[in-house]
Amino acid sequence: MNSQESSWKRILAHFVVPAFIPALFFGIASTPVSLLGCRTRGLLALLVTLLGALAALAAAARGIWEKRRNGPYAVWWLVSSLILVIPAVYIVAIAH
Repeated sequence: MNSQESSWKRILAHFVVPAFIPALFFGIASTPVSLLGCRTRGLLALLVTLLGALAALAAAARGIWEKRRNGPYAVWWLVSSLILVIPAVYIVAIAH
């Protein structure tokens, strides 16, 4: 595998795939109440948020582990965790 293929693989794994969680969250949040109902929408959004937060914790732990080993991909894992935590940050921000 050459360097360019490896770069695209990293971009796909650490930017595109984690971006599905915020996209799913905002897709659920923008769904009309008449389609899903208020409670169902809220519970689905909460479920996606919790899954994203757990995945962000796992990605952050992997990034810290890589950083301690002086691994070259620590920053990629930390960026993934920042993308995954977007729905949780949004919920906390609108709660205030």
